Amino acid sequence: MKRLLSIVFLIFSVIIVNAQDAAEKINQAQEALGNKDYAKAYELYDNAMNNLGDVQVPEAIYYNIGIAAYRSDNLEGAKKYLGKSIELGINVSKCNEYIARLYEDKEMYEEAVASFTQAIETSEEGSGDLYYLAAIAAYKGKMYDQAISYFDKCIEGNVRGETCVYYKANAFKSQGNDDGYKAALESGNEKYPGDKRIAPALAKIYFDEGYALYQKGAEVITAANAKVEAGDMSTADDAYKAEVEKGKESFRAAIPILEKAKELDPSNANVENVLSACNQSL
Repeated sequence: MKRLLSIVFLIFSVIIVNAQDAAEKINQAQEALGNKDYAKAYELYDNAMNNLGDVQVPEAIYYNIGIAAYRSDNLEGAKKYLGKSIELGINVSKCNEYIARLYEDKEMYEEAVASFTQAIETSEEGSGDLYYLAAIAAYKGKMYDQAISYFDKCIEGNVRGETCVYYKANAFKSQGNDDGYKAALESGNEKYPGDKRIAPALAKIYFDEGYALYQKGAEVITAANAKVEAGDMSTADDAYKAEVEKGKESFRAAIPILEKAKELDPSNANVENVLSACNQSL
């Protein structure tokens, strides 16, 4: 009987010692967290939580440990403790956001977008910035349809609108959707005229279109002149005049497009050169 009592007392003593040790480590972790020594804080917290036994701790501690894990770039630790915080209904949106940010840092973009989406769906304070974060993660992960959808949400809410227009346009471009790319830039230029990224990008589209028309016209006239040099026609022939007029039609069509490019990007010397060539050829 005495031996049995000794064993029970020993077990009880171990429990008390472990609980005291866990409490001390939690206090040390709190201090480390306050000093922004996040890796140390997480290690102390995690060790304490693994030796609690029947000791009760406040539910909010899981969020604190998750933050320590997040700040120390510890994805697994963040998933473990922020996940527990989510289960308990504590700071749910923020927990999902922090997990998403770590996924993004690890270039795990599908997981990041999924967690950002959870953050959006559980947010009680508005989702503007979360839409932006989700859009960028989707863009980095080449999930362009989702990126475009979230960029649209940002544009509607005027959250980093200029940046979102620019990346939305580039998402279309990455999909090979040139019409979508141009339309996004044109819409963005109307809403944010003179933006330092949108305007030059749209100007380049107009320049390429205008230059293509200039080249088309030049090729037609060059071909007609080659026929004259070969003796197949003369400059007095109606056929020659018709070819020259056809080339000039392309120059006329190019001019208003190039003028739009010049208005958007006055410093582009190529635009000015081609525009001058078109006018001189009429």
